Amino acid sequence: MPQDPMAEPAAPPRDTFRWIVRCGWKGLCPRCGEGRMFRSWLKIVDRCDHCGLDYRFAAPDDGPAFFSLCIIALPLIFFVVWVQVAFDPPYWVHFVTSVPFMALGTLLPLRPLKGWLVASQFVNRAQEAGTQGLWTQLHGSDPQANDFDQ
Repeated sequence: MPQDPMAEPAAPPRDTFRWIVRCGWKGLCPRCGEGRMFRSWLKIVDRCDHCGLDYRFAAPDDGPAFFSLCIIALPLIFFVVWVQVAFDPPYWVHFVTSVPFMALGTLLPLRPLKGWLVASQFVNRAQEAGTQGLWTQLHGSDPQANDFDQ
């Protein structure tokens, strides 16, 4: 049975950061913490199957790729360059070691990072400034209600 759509998130206000990280990492609904956020590897569901949260607000765009490249790929690039300079291995060694590490190191964190960004958008009610009227027109939502709870 779905929860009341206007219900507050189950997270206590003082543990907001922990709630965002937990929901993002596990791919759980940021409102109820029980429904699934993803339908496939990176595709977000339309609505939470537990509480009915409408995920139209979710727009992480290029954020997951940016964080994946900055946090993981840059240190890996420095490591690969260090291996090249320190040991001067043949090129096939890089194809066997560096390429898989780079691919896995940038692809695996995309889902948790995307979940973290979507959960952050919901918990912090983040939306582009001045777009509430346009959002209401485009989606036919109630102008008096909060866009994140429709």
